[in-house]
Amino acid sequence: MDQAIEIARQAIATGDVPVGAIVVNNAGEIIGQGSNEREANNDPTAHAEIVAIRSAASRIKNSRLDGCTLIVTLEPCAMCAGAIAQSRILNLIFGAWDEKAGAVGSVWDVIRDPRALHKVNVTAGIRESECAKLLTDFFEGQR
Repeated sequence: MDQAIEIARQAIATGDVPVGAIVVNNAGEIIGQGSNEREANNDPTAHAEIVAIRSAASRIKNSRLDGCTLIVTLEPCAMCAGAIAQSRILNLIFGAWDEKAGAVGSVWDVIRDPRALHKVNVTAGIRESECAKLLTDFFEGQR
């Protein structure tokens, strides 16, 4: 989570919402990382999770991230939850809950829906207050 938080902090300089994500393989190596790049790239799909998943898939030259773990500072939205399932990530670890758009338990639970074809192990609330503070501070600065 340290690395994901640092990536989120760096995203503040771009004007994007500070969310950071990393993908770790089953050997513990970081194979992908990303921050929100929506504003920087004018791309509504450039959430931190999507950027990290694309980075990891490109690096290993495989669309399936079997056995990998995604660590992200904010609960994924519905789009990102779908991408996590489609990439076959095994484990998801996230920090802060997203009470407005979260899709891993807050608003929806896309990943743990019993009808889902792929099962993802979820660990939530890791360094939750620290991850949430990044977002709170960012949005207070926007007002």
